[in-house]
Amino acid sequence: MAVLQTVRLTLSPCRPSDRIDFLDLERDPEVMRFLNGGRPVDHDRDEGDGTFLMPRGTEPYVWTARRLTTGAFVGWFCLWPESETMAELGYRLRRADWGHGLASEGASALIDWGFRSNGYKRIVASTMAVNNASRRVMEKIGMNHVRTVQADWPTPIAGSEHGEVWYELVRSQWNHS
Repeated sequence: MAVLQTVRLTLSPCRPSDRIDFLDLERDPEVMRFLNGGRPVDHDRDEGDGTFLMPRGTEPYVWTARRLTTGAFVGWFCLWPESETMAELGYRLRRADWGHGLASEGASALIDWGFRSNGYKRIVASTMAVNNASRRVMEKIGMNHVRTVQADWPTPIAGSEHGEVWYELVRSQWNHS
């Protein structure tokens, strides 16, 4: 994994020292809204069987995003290999950093790295159908909606009845200018 730099962000492979920032993200009900209904994660319990990634600073394929100028924590991004030719994109940002184009900026950097350096042929991402902000990020970075599925949520949350949407970008459609 490489350190990636964008106009406003540095994406570095996560480290154990990032753990506190990661935990703080999971304490924000709005950040967790489309993952578990907005319930802050109880870190005193074992959440190992969660249906979503909860990095702690030791995971491969997870980058910590910090502001280039100040080093302030913004969130994390991942590009998780599903096979030798396909990876799944994920991201979680602090609420204070929403709406500034940082999710698109970081996700684009990872997609570029995945296609250029890791040889992926396809990158996918998913979210709840009602998560319009995340869907806009996926569309802004060139991903295409490929399907909507009715997910079997262990504990249904508001909006889950509308399903989960899957997006993808294939290397031949990637704009790598």
